[in-house]
Amino acid sequence: MAELKLSGIVKNFGAVRVLHGIDLVVQDGEMIVIVGASGCGKSTLLRIVAGLERSTGGKVLIDDRDVTALEPAARDIAMVFQNYALYPHMRVFDNMAYGLRIRGLSKDDIKRRVGEAAELLGLSALLDRRPRELSGGQRQRVAMGRAIVREPKLFLFDEPLSNLDAKLRVAMRAEIKRLQRRLGVTSLFVTHDQVEAMTLGDRLVVMHEGRAAQIASPMEIFERPADTYVAGFIGSPSMNFLPATITEDGKAARLSDGNIIALPPGQYATRPGQKVTLGIRPEHISLTGPLRLISDLVEPLGSECVVHGKLASGEIIALRLPGAPPSAAVLEIAPRTEHLHVFDAETGKRLPPPA
Repeated sequence: MAELKLSGIVKNFGAVRVLHGIDLVVQDGEMIVIVGASGCGKSTLLRIVAGLERSTGGKVLIDDRDVTALEPAARDIAMVFQNYALYPHMRVFDNMAYGLRIRGLSKDDIKRRVGEAAELLGLSALLDRRPRELSGGQRQRVAMGRAIVREPKLFLFDEPLSNLDAKLRVAMRAEIKRLQRRLGVTSLFVTHDQVEAMTLGDRLVVMHEGRAAQIASPMEIFERPADTYVAGFIGSPSMNFLPATITEDGKAARLSDGNIIALPPGQYATRPGQKVTLGIRPEHISLTGPLRLISDLVEPLGSECVVHGKLASGEIIALRLPGAPPSAAVLEIAPRTEHLHVFDAETGKRLPPPA
């Protein structure tokens, strides 16, 4: 087990800067999930930690040891890839044992480590099979087993579930979480899937255009997003945004159609007439209120439904409702004040009430 510190990590590809000074401390035994859209720099950051890419600037420290310039083999890490990277001609046992043989471990030690990892992952009956004889989930477990037998200080996961079908992803997600907690190994997990991020991470790093937009626990990010990007990225359907103007008394905001929406209690750092963006999640909208929504699409999901529509002012809105879809095509709605988020319209930054 180990503590990982990233200090001012910068990466340029030619004249293009893809990472803009990332600072992060991963505590001993913690699972950090790096999440973001394609091209945000999350996989590049992981590869720098692994030693597969060299940073342009900054330091990587594992247990206060500077490994920035070290080769991957000298960092005492193990990486699980998206494509499994198994040797097709080798049995499962040999795939898991290969790295240990390279390091010169005895046959008895190799047999013990592989046997323990195989039992932990439910692979004991599959050790004589070739990768082509395994399902996608079984191959992924073999890839994880190969990492576990090395007993590394740090686990790195590069979108390991993206090649699996939806049902198997859910099962493997739970399996990885249980395994990481049981082993207590410090871990970095990269994904573009926000559900994976929310369920796996002790903390999340939400990446946006090469920067860490927010680093916090999953629930803090969901309940108090740092800006409109984080607010719109985390949550499904994504948060609704409404342009508004702060009223003279500073206690409410006026929408573009003239409707007044009360702000949550608290003194905001705003001024009368200031342009803001109000954010409200689909599940935090009531079916009684001054706003008229003309629905144009309903998605029934069994125990709940998602209604999509447009306000008179033109804004597109989604709301999540329990039970069967409503029969009316026009709904009267209002955001629940206690769940309203307020962002500066110019910077997109959150405007929080004081602590």
